[in-house]
Amino acid sequence: MTSVELHVRETGSGLPVVLLHAFPLSSAMWMDQRNGLAEVARVVTPDLRGFGGSHLGHDEPSLDHVADDVASMLDRLGLDSVVLGGLSMGGYAAMAFARRHPHRLRGLVLADTKATADPPSARDKRKRIAARLDAEGTVEALVDEVLPALCGPTTVRARPLVLGRVKGLVEAAPPAAAAWAQRAMAARPDSLDVLREVAVPALVVRGDEDELSTREDAEAMVDALPDARMEVLAGSGHLSAVEVPDEFTAVVRKFLTDVG
Repeated sequence: MTSVELHVRETGSGLPVVLLHAFPLSSAMWMDQRNGLAEVARVVTPDLRGFGGSHLGHDEPSLDHVADDVASMLDRLGLDSVVLGGLSMGGYAAMAFARRHPHRLRGLVLADTKATADPPSARDKRKRIAARLDAEGTVEALVDEVLPALCGPTTVRARPLVLGRVKGLVEAAPPAAAAWAQRAMAARPDSLDVLREVAVPALVVRGDEDELSTREDAEAMVDALPDARMEVLAGSGHLSAVEVPDEFTAVVRKFLTDVG
């Protein structure tokens, strides 16, 4: 197993916070959080392997590789432990990190994600989209089958600039990286047992219009975590940090103040 050196954007100083991006976006999605949290934290936003400025590497698809990439990045940055946050796929990666590197956590933020493994129908869909990405060599499959579910009805109706930004981020995804990530997510295990062993404070965030990660998914994570609270953000779908960035940043900032 080899780690990929991740491309990193960071701002601020103080309590180190690492934010892992959603599929199929990049660390560019955290622009508002890098600005909004910089007064209280050192905000580190890596591009996960294959996305943004990071290489894909040659490993078989697995979120364990992504978790180890993040651990190697922390070594390179001289960070022993961090508050780790992730949205959607970033949340899956954060849970893989909690499984493999629990001693490096100071806090955990899980946004618009779930701890359960994919049911067979969802796994099959991921594999089908991955095969289409490989065959076509374009991101048309993402625009057709992934993009429509990323934003909530309020964003679709009332936030055309946000919707356009999300579409641009999706269209910028490298097809090979998106296919690899789909297969890695399809193979992920149930992580509720991992959350039960998390020994640090945790925050679960969910957009109230998120159709991909349900309220039941969020409540299951809160119930499993020993020390967690949930924040529900109104008028937001699956990409709460992008759709309602001020509200998202505010709840994370409060959490960081409590942890710090």
